[in-house]
Amino acid sequence: MFYNAKECMLKIDDSYMDYITFGKGSKPLILIPGLSLRGVKGSSIMLAYMYRIFAKDFKVYCFDRKNNIPASYNVENMALDIAFAMKKLKLESASVFGVSQGGMIAQYLAVNHPELVSKLVLGVTLSHTNETVKKVIADWVDIAERQRFRDIAKDMFKNMYSKKYVKKYKWLFSVLSVFVKQKDTERFIIMAKACLTCNIYDRLDEIKCPVLVLGGSMDNIVSGYASEEIADKLKCSIYMYKNLGHSAYEEAKDFNKRVYDFIA
Repeated sequence: MFYNAKECMLKIDDSYMDYITFGKGSKPLILIPGLSLRGVKGSSIMLAYMYRIFAKDFKVYCFDRKNNIPASYNVENMALDIAFAMKKLKLESASVFGVSQGGMIAQYLAVNHPELVSKLVLGVTLSHTNETVKKVIADWVDIAERQRFRDIAKDMFKNMYSKKYVKKYKWLFSVLSVFVKQKDTERFIIMAKACLTCNIYDRLDEIKCPVLVLGGSMDNIVSGYASEEIADKLKCSIYMYKNLGHSAYEEAKDFNKRVYDFIA
């Protein structure tokens, strides 16, 4: 199996959570991905390859949101679900790496369940809503509610990635958008709206573990300032990619290396 990648499922209340594990190490690393039109199911090899730098020293757990989510589902609820999953799997004092909405979840996890988090990496995320994210989420929800499935993927691609990246991989995202289904968009709308429930900024000083913030100065989703604001509040390490935006975690070749150097 590729980096020992496995697809798993965990029962949570009356629902289930899909998650992926890979890596040969003994130290736990929790990876919390961002808002997406598709879940982690079926992505084990892709994720293991993308984050292969961690495979030797860590056992990586990539948790999705649970399958059946209510309309009132918020970021703090998502963090509660991941805390439940970690406790169920006996994962304590783990390194936690959250990207975008995953970073929002990671902050709530570190504040409300400090015993579960030994080190925290926050990638291209925010700690409270701002005008940038409000506009983006409103546009995505509007497109989704009109069931213009391909347009959602197109708009996300355009806003997340650099012009150079969009030009190079435009064909790929055109192909992937064909597979977006109505049930995916219904779930997407709930999770997108949940981004606007993140309001943890005033509690950030409750985080006692070491923190690294990584952001993109040209971020059109949450803004580059949002990353700087978190680091300033926590007085923690930060690195900003000046020429990249929200997709810095995919486009920057040294992004995962910076995470690895911090948590190893």
